[in-house]
Amino acid sequence: MSLKLYLLRHGETTFSQAGGYCGSLDPELTPDGLAMAKDFATAYQDFPWTAIYASPMTRTQATAAPLAAATGLTVNLRDGLKEIAYGEWEGQTPEWVQEHDLQAYMRWLTEPAWNAPTGGETAVHIASRANLVIAEIEAQHPDGSVLVVSHKATLRIILCSLLGIELGRFRDRIAMPVASVSCVRFGTHGPLLELLGDRSHLRPELRHKAGF
Repeated sequence: MSLKLYLLRHGETTFSQAGGYCGSLDPELTPDGLAMAKDFATAYQDFPWTAIYASPMTRTQATAAPLAAATGLTVNLRDGLKEIAYGEWEGQTPEWVQEHDLQAYMRWLTEPAWNAPTGGETAVHIASRANLVIAEIEAQHPDGSVLVVSHKATLRIILCSLLGIELGRFRDRIAMPVASVSCVRFGTHGPLLELLGDRSHLRPELRHKAGF
């Protein structure tokens, strides 16, 4: 036996539809987003789950809720799983940021590990807080399947940390579509990626929707 960590991005929101910056903002899931959460629970409810962890944001709690209801597990909320804080860019589009904060935007695009959105977080900071949660999970659940429900950038950064990928390349190396699930197994030689960005649990009309 070994730990299998399932990393689930939350379901669709209006921001994931449009592609604006949404980190500290707290939108609800769209009707399609709620359906995505139900589809995941239907497909995965019979797994031998040992625990569920989630970011405390509305969109992640709503995504975790159907599986928690189906399995009877409590959702453990952890601030370390929150999305990147975009600071002054919250709620804005990339086009707006390019027009109003171009120098900071170019620094962030070039090296996001050490450069943050104005007033926001770097990838290094996100890795530091998220990895504390992963370490807690490893200590508390050395065997079994654990679900982590989080956000696009945070999950990409977690995977970079686990797989030895440079943090500054999290956008360039890992895709994380809305409502997708990835799986990492912790074995003798460390974390092994077994599944990345899978959406096969979604009904066809949802599976093929774009999700920024």
